[in-house]
Amino acid sequence: MSIFSLKPQTGRRCLAAAVAVAALQTAVLGYVIEGRAAILRNGTDVLLKTAPVDPRDFLRGDYVVLNYEISSVPLQSLTGEIPKEPGERSLWVRVKQGEGGFWGVVESSFQPLPQQEATVVLHTMPFYSYGNAQTESIHVDYGIERYYVPEGAGLALEQARQEGEVSIAVRVAADGTPQIRSLLVDGKPAYDEPLY
Repeated sequence: MSIFSLKPQTGRRCLAAAVAVAALQTAVLGYVIEGRAAILRNGTDVLLKTAPVDPRDFLRGDYVVLNYEISSVPLQSLTGEIPKEPGERSLWVRVKQGEGGFWGVVESSFQPLPQQEATVVLHTMPFYSYGNAQTESIHVDYGIERYYVPEGAGLALEQARQEGEVSIAVRVAADGTPQIRSLLVDGKPAYDEPLY
């Protein structure tokens, strides 16, 4: 049976349902894009120093894998209790501008940290915690560990990264969500993120 042989009311209902689904999909996509753009427009600027990455894992396809000095959160920076039970957790990491304009970890917690002047709080991606840690640091991701580059630009960036010349400028939303704003080589912007 084709849609043309259906009663007019049934055909209109199908058309209305299809239009409603398309409108919902468009609204969700617009929400995601606007959320990212809002961070880039209104977030707090933070400059992050990248850390060495094994060159075999550095370039995958058309994106660069990034590691940051703040990705290794010292256990001594933790305030409050460390959860004793294993499970999925996230950290709130307070960073402050330091030497060379780069921001570093000054405090971290498994509970939300209050805002303080001249600092920014980042919220990590969820990770599995084994309870009371026996290590000196906790490795975390912030959701900004990949940066998509134009095709063919990866080799030059890989070389610069291995020489320690690449840094990342991010903007951080009030809830601690970071978004890459710019990739810098030798302190100069090489790639800027458009709002849309």
